[in-house]
Amino acid sequence: MPARHILVINCGSSSIKFALLGETAEQPLLHGIAERLGSADAVLRWQSAAGQQQQAVPAADHRQALARLLPLVEAEAAGRLGGIGHRVVHGGEHFTAAHLLDQPTLAAIRQVSALAPLHNPACLQGIEAALSLYPALPQVAVFDTAFHQSMPPHAFRYAVPEALYREHGVRRYGFHGSSHRYVSRRAAELCSLPPNRSSWLVAHLGNGCSTCAVVDGHSRDTSMGLTPMEGLVMGTRSGDVDPGLHGHLLRELGWSAEQVDCMLNQQSGLLGLSGLSNDMRSLEQARSAGHPGATLAIEVFCYRLAKSLAAMSCALPQLDGLVFTGGIGENSALVRSKTVAHLRLLNLALDPEANARCVGGPDGEIQAGGHPRVLVVATNEERQIALDTLALLPN
Repeated sequence: MPARHILVINCGSSSIKFALLGETAEQPLLHGIAERLGSADAVLRWQSAAGQQQQAVPAADHRQALARLLPLVEAEAAGRLGGIGHRVVHGGEHFTAAHLLDQPTLAAIRQVSALAPLHNPACLQGIEAALSLYPALPQVAVFDTAFHQSMPPHAFRYAVPEALYREHGVRRYGFHGSSHRYVSRRAAELCSLPPNRSSWLVAHLGNGCSTCAVVDGHSRDTSMGLTPMEGLVMGTRSGDVDPGLHGHLLRELGWSAEQVDCMLNQQSGLLGLSGLSNDMRSLEQARSAGHPGATLAIEVFCYRLAKSLAAMSCALPQLDGLVFTGGIGENSALVRSKTVAHLRLLNLALDPEANARCVGGPDGEIQAGGHPRVLVVATNEERQIALDTLALLPN
């Protein structure tokens, strides 16, 4: 049977990221973004073997942008488009794996949208647009939260009244599930270990950041919680703060709950600490020039990351390796070095030369001799979503 192709779609409120992947190919045949949707400046950009191209789509909504995109996809797939995989941020407790899209599935996604009001409604826009354009094509929802549904109650429950959990779903869900799943399996393959009999600490570090303890291919704990704001310092998100901060700002400064949420989600993290940027590359350059805010931001980022990894180790029966992934994890030798330096009690140490070489290049090990494995592994969330989609398609 000829190899099938999967279109992976990741919808935001005014954008659609997309990638077309072949059944056996690691890298996309075509990928790009439709952005500024709903505005006069809406544009569709994509890259394929033919190079980078773009097309203005003024005032296009999600459906209209997809209608422009799909002929490009069909041409690249040469008539072998097998299905569409949709990234959905929040599946609540209802979804423990990817699921074929049908009316009950759509209803369940809508039902948990209150847990991800910035993400799930946008996902639904893309899903409904794609279903209307291709009603006969198999389409699959792949949930960021599904991988973490294997966490035990002592890892996912908050110490709040039972009714908040039972009636309103207030618990830890975790995110970046496709990345943690892909990277932990890839690490096992690189080390010739069976994924179902190995234990990993994974640090996914980009503008959003999270850690995960993966045991025998299953998530046992992760740093993100009810929302993607819990846990690590991120690009613009604060990560963990004293819950009393909200009340303090409301009482002392007269802020609204919306102002507090905006500050913690959009004005904090590396940006808030440095007063300069949320981009680690810019901060490393500024640190080299002696910028005190950039220096502090990097120090806090690495220390908090190390604290989280040490905490995640409580969920492991053994440590087969620490894995760095994501834009920062794959490309910042400085962040890796500073983070591992805080983890001496786990006997972790890096080979400086191997660490320096492992920037924007192939996957590899960077630990010093005689110490537990530390790996840099490129994430491929689109590939994982495509694989999850293929697994649900009829043969």
